[in-house]
Amino acid sequence: MTGIGKYTAILSALLLLAAACAGPAATPVPLPTPTPTPPAVAVPVDHGEMDTAFTLETILEGSRLAFRGVGNEVDGVVNPTLRVNSGDLVRITLINSDGVEHDFAIPQLDVHSEHIHAIGARAEVVFTAHQAGEFAYYCTIPGHRQAGMEGKLVVGEEPVIATPDAVSIVRDPADLPGPIGERPPQTVRVELETVELEGRLADGATYTYWTFNGRVPGPFVRVREGDTVEVHLTNRSDSTAVHSIDFHAATGYHGGGSVSQIAPGQEVTFTFKALNPGLYVYHCATPSVAHHIASGMYGLILVEPRDGLAPVDREFYVMQGELYTAEPHGTSGHLGFSHEKMLDERPEYFVYNGAVGALTEESPLRASVGETVRIYYGVGGPSFISSFHVIGEIFDRVYDQGSLTSPPLTNVQTTLVPAGGATVVEFHLGLPGSYVLVDHALSRLERGLVGLLLVEGPDNPEVFNPQPGR
Repeated sequence: MTGIGKYTAILSALLLLAAACAGPAATPVPLPTPTPTPPAVAVPVDHGEMDTAFTLETILEGSRLAFRGVGNEVDGVVNPTLRVNSGDLVRITLINSDGVEHDFAIPQLDVHSEHIHAIGARAEVVFTAHQAGEFAYYCTIPGHRQAGMEGKLVVGEEPVIATPDAVSIVRDPADLPGPIGERPPQTVRVELETVELEGRLADGATYTYWTFNGRVPGPFVRVREGDTVEVHLTNRSDSTAVHSIDFHAATGYHGGGSVSQIAPGQEVTFTFKALNPGLYVYHCATPSVAHHIASGMYGLILVEPRDGLAPVDREFYVMQGELYTAEPHGTSGHLGFSHEKMLDERPEYFVYNGAVGALTEESPLRASVGETVRIYYGVGGPSFISSFHVIGEIFDRVYDQGSLTSPPLTNVQTTLVPAGGATVVEFHLGLPGSYVLVDHALSRLERGLVGLLLVEGPDNPEVFNPQPGR
């Protein structure tokens, strides 16, 4: 499945879950049976002899929209891949089978159909496949592409995107040290290495990340109030840039930024006292600071209060960031950095834990019914505020702004987290399902910002019953 296909599947799951949360499900209405369409054959048209023809019908199932092939090799296939030869004269016929307004478009080839509304209505596009490559086709009605109406047209041989050096830079959200517990203050050694590497940003796309220890975000640092933090920062010898670190949990010396500017191959050591409990961001502080942060150089440090934190069943580590690629969102190959877009605050990607699909395909959060989870959530940024929300859940407790000494907020739907800020949320899991992590600035879903919390266990119709009376 392509990155587009995987992404639309995630969005479809989101829409289905949102529909379920809205109230009891309505009795499904059977889809009308479309007028049978004979297998596509070469037919004469005004443009000359047709080389390739396809027929697609629209389908609506629950909250999911899609195209479905009718006839020949695509018969019954949802969002089929349409394959044609370079130079073919192509006809694509769209049949409306659900009574909702639709169209069909391949914008990269300047192909657009008229809009059709009524059940049984048809639209047709005819074009010459003069450009080899892979192209997305979709419905342009707002929201329909995101609900699942997208496939691809392959002209000529299907391109193979070579990404030999692409590695995962994603930090597993379960990769964090456990609670410290009660103990006297001590010195905690923290070893960090700045690593520049080509990593996978999305399917078929890579980016040169700048990281702490080769992952985004950097390691979760966990200390106790009163501890002395001994930082050992090394800039790897094959780096191309000067790097540094600024701990928001430190007092003075720019959080370490003014004493840690080191060239490739150098190392620096400094200490600071963890005076204030809370959840804090750390990041690179080398100009252009926003460039270093946007490329992945951020993480969280937790300073536990002297009395510790209340126990929970599972803890997770999630950070939101932006990437400013020179190429448009969805471009394949190796993507470069755009300083101009960064200054204009026009990111091409919003991501959790460094990459598209990080918390959906690669490392979703996992828990069980009956457990209480705690999410340490930060925003590396460098520029955008997050409206953190988990679809299908309510935060039982929110430690606003990462403050662990103030009384937590209770029963919160969505919480604001500023760029360079953090929060801690806790909630009990009463039902199984796929809970969707989002920034409720929901257009960012279309830029890659989505995660999943997969919960297994028995259902509980007393809490939510999708089919009352059955």
